[in-house]
Formats: sequence, C-alpha cells, structure tokens
Amino acid sequence: MFRSLAAALFLALTALPQDVGPRRPLSEAERKLVDTLAQQEIVLDPARGLCSIPADVVVRDELLEYLLVGPAGAAHESAFMTPVTPSVLNVALLALGATPGSNAQWRRKDPAPSEAELRAGASLYDVTLPSGTGFYLYVGWRQGSETYFYRIEDLVRNLASGLAMKRHEWVYLGSRMVPNGRSGADAAEVFAADVYQNLVNIAFFSEGYTLLTGSQIDCVEQGIWALNAWLVPERGTRVSLLFSRNRIDSLDGELAALLPFVDGGAEPPQKK
Repeated sequence: MFRSLAAALFLALTALPQDVGPRRPLSEAERKLVDTLAQQEIVLDPARGLCSIPADVVVRDELLEYLLVGPAGAAHESAFMTPVTPSVLNVALLALGATPGSNAQWRRKDPAPSEAELRAGASLYDVTLPSGTGFYLYVGWRQGSETYFYRIEDLVRNLASGLAMKRHEWVYLGSRMVPNGRSGADAAEVFAADVYQNLVNIAFFSEGYTLLTGSQIDCVEQGIWALNAWLVPERGTRVSLLFSRNRIDSLDGELAALLPFVDGGAEPPQKK
C-alpha cells in the first residue's frame, strides 16, 4: 500500500510548478498533492517552501546518532520518532524542490595530528562535507498558553565543545534504492529509508540511506551528541518537526497552528 502510494505521489510531482516561494496561489496539482499528503499526516505548504510532520520525543538523556527515525529504526539513538512513512515524506521534500545531493566522505589523516594539534582543535579526519539541497529544521509544540519553537540545532548538544550544535542547513540525500535480498522472480529494489526506517542522521554514515544528513564538520564524530534535555518535553510527547527551504525568523499564526498541544491535543479553554 505505502509503496504504491509513494509511487503515485511521485508521479504527481511531474505536474507541479518548479519554483518554491514566494507566496503564490497553489495549482490544482499542488492542491491535490497537499490533500493526499494531509491524509498521511504531512502538512505541505509548497508556496511557503515547507512541510510539517508529527514526531514523538524518544531519547532525552543518552547519546544520539540520529535526529529522526521511524518505528522500526534506530530508536535507541534517535531524538525523535515519526509515524510518517519515509518514502511519502520524501515525496513532500521533492515537492519542495529538493534534488539528491552528495553524502559526506572522510578518512583518517596519515600521519595523525599530534597531541598538541588535537588539543588545539585539529580533526583526526580529512572530511568532504555533504552538499546539495539544504533544509532548515525546526521543532515546536504548545503547552497551555505558551508556544515553544526551536531551531533543531539549539536542542542538540555537542559534548566535545559543551555548546549547542552549530546552526547549518541539513542536506537532502533522498535515500537510495537497495536490493530486497531476494533472488529470481522475487528480486527487486526497495527504498532504503522505508526498510531501515532512519530518516535524518546527525553523525555521518557512509551508506547514505537517510533522507537528510547533518552537514557540518563535527558530524564526523558519532559519540558526542545529546539532546539539551532541559529544553525538551518528556519522552513520548508529540511535537511537530518542520522542514523548510527558507530560514524561519519569526513564528506567525499559520506556523503556530501546526504545533500540537502537549496535553493531548486540545486547546486550553479561553478566558472569559
């Protein structure tokens, strides 16, 4: 079902305008795609260049390698989990004008940096950073009369530096097709992100199976990332994760309406 849905949505992309923003009326094809994705819990705003999905807080106090996974992904090392099917989210990102980029490449330096150079901040690796379509990622929720909205890097802590993750654009990789492991007539290719259920990685992974990857130099390290837990609601709390082609500098009413209430989704009663 999901594979056929993603395929149908992918075909629908060919009818979409190629420009992303500024605000403009939606075409009929865009409206149909927006309505179909809404049934899969994805809010797509092509004119504004963004989409929003539901996600639940998973890991608050342990090391992270992923930012976002699905139910069958590496949930023990991911900040958030989403029920959204990866290939369907991929269609939304493509509708925002994304094209697959290049994954990171790295190798250990030979000779290795000296102890003094390492203390001064030198890296053990020669790194080629990911490149391609960039997205700004945001997380938000509402609680009572308060609204919480963060650039995703502000919620991720670099244990090596003691600072929040450096703000940057997350690079779209678009996952890849991989063999299904069968032979003969049953042999076929499947979408890797649907199989492995890992959608956005913080630390670099050479396989390139995710939809998006972190793209700053410190992502070469896998054991230095954790949530700023004091800024994040409790495990299991439903939040919204936004993927935007443009930087969001202020939260307006339309964006705020995308954010769930952490008390179960009901808006608090209005004061009389």
